[in-house]
Amino acid sequence: MEEQPAILEGQPCPFCGKNTLTLMEAEREIPYFGKIYIFSMDCSSCKYHKADVELADKGEPLRYSIEVSSEEDLSIRVVRSSTATIKIPHIITIEPGTAANGYITNVEGILKRVKHQLEVAREEAEDKSAKDKAKRMIKKLNKVLWGEDKLKLVIEDPNGNSAIVSDKAEVKKLKA
Repeated sequence: MEEQPAILEGQPCPFCGKNTLTLMEAEREIPYFGKIYIFSMDCSSCKYHKADVELADKGEPLRYSIEVSSEEDLSIRVVRSSTATIKIPHIITIEPGTAANGYITNVEGILKRVKHQLEVAREEAEDKSAKDKAKRMIKKLNKVLWGEDKLKLVIEDPNGNSAIVSDKAEVKKLKA
């Protein structure tokens, strides 16, 4: 049975300074991955949000890659910490940064996040070639989501707090 998350309310927000920040910490066991800690901060005043995931045991720098080639692959679990880079070659690279969040999802969740980012980029693009490029990438992602095409998904984490949890995933050590 999973423990309930520890919640601390009424904390000072690092952005707006009001005592409306809620801190949450939870411990979870991910099969074939191990014990993780999930952290989040949410401010009800300014809507600041930050979340992350860390391994209980110190990880080593790793690179996970997988070819998503079937609808079954869409349900493969993905753990992404805020220090991880997500790459979908020829489509997008999502770099870590101060605003990056950690999360637990599946391959489908990653692809839908990327698709949403591309849809926003397409709507905001001013030149036709940028709109067309975004449109082609969205079409490619839709085909993968429908099980009609394949692509490669890569996660690189210098802190080792991320993973693609599948026997199908290829794991390599990252050079420090």
